[in-house]
Amino acid sequence: MHLIMILFALGCAFLLRFAQLYFSSNWRQRWQKSLFLFIFPPLILLTTALAVLCMGTSGEMLGLQASWFSYILAMAFLGSAVFSLLKLGYQAWRSMQKIATYPQKYIAGKLVRWLDFESPYSAQIGLWRPELVVSKGLLDTLDKAQLEAVFAHEQAHFDCRDTFYFFWMGWLYSFTAWLPNSEILWQDLLLCREIRADRIATKQVDALVLAESLLAVAKAPMKSSASFCTPFYTNRLPLRIEALLADSEPAITTTNWWFWSGLVLAMLPWATIPFHY
Repeated sequence: MHLIMILFALGCAFLLRFAQLYFSSNWRQRWQKSLFLFIFPPLILLTTALAVLCMGTSGEMLGLQASWFSYILAMAFLGSAVFSLLKLGYQAWRSMQKIATYPQKYIAGKLVRWLDFESPYSAQIGLWRPELVVSKGLLDTLDKAQLEAVFAHEQAHFDCRDTFYFFWMGWLYSFTAWLPNSEILWQDLLLCREIRADRIATKQVDALVLAESLLAVAKAPMKSSASFCTPFYTNRLPLRIEALLADSEPAITTTNWWFWSGLVLAMLPWATIPFHY
């Protein structure tokens, strides 16, 4: 019976991921759909593996005998999840230790970690309370208004706790990348995250100025040996600028009730535990 549960969870995960991906021009709806399709399959696999682990290798469920095979499958899957979490946690810790060695400066009224290299770079580094990291090249590339626009964008990431939540989503991605459309959904969520930060920033700065700063950074080559420096993805730039200049609502502000109720369904495997005896 445990093996049937595992196969059922795999079937649900693959069926959802094989669903036709249609990315709406409505960024709020697009975020909701991509987030659900990205999170639900790993969650139902995790809850199923945990349920099998809790029920053990002995006993029966609905007249069917438990087996070591399903137990070993669940253990292997959970082991890969734990290993991925430890690996990502260590990498995050190393990054935070690294930026702690860089000097702090006040730039445009903000306390930042200062990187002395020529490529333009800015990012929030950390988890729940990340630090803003800024390079010398960014100040050389942007004027004062553009720099304030970039800082408003980064502040939006901080306020939304993007580094924290995407750490956990990155963990889900790390051990379920073999599921269909994982990379496509992950990249779309990253795009939605940036568009949300852009739209929130436009409440404080002019959208055109922010768009100009994006173009300026995109034109400059990214060359850094720092392990935490991620490249500026120019393939997202047209969509970000289009969303910036469009008269529309922010990409994401809240998640609606059907999203959370849908995720509750991923907990159903735990409801089978009382039927094991």
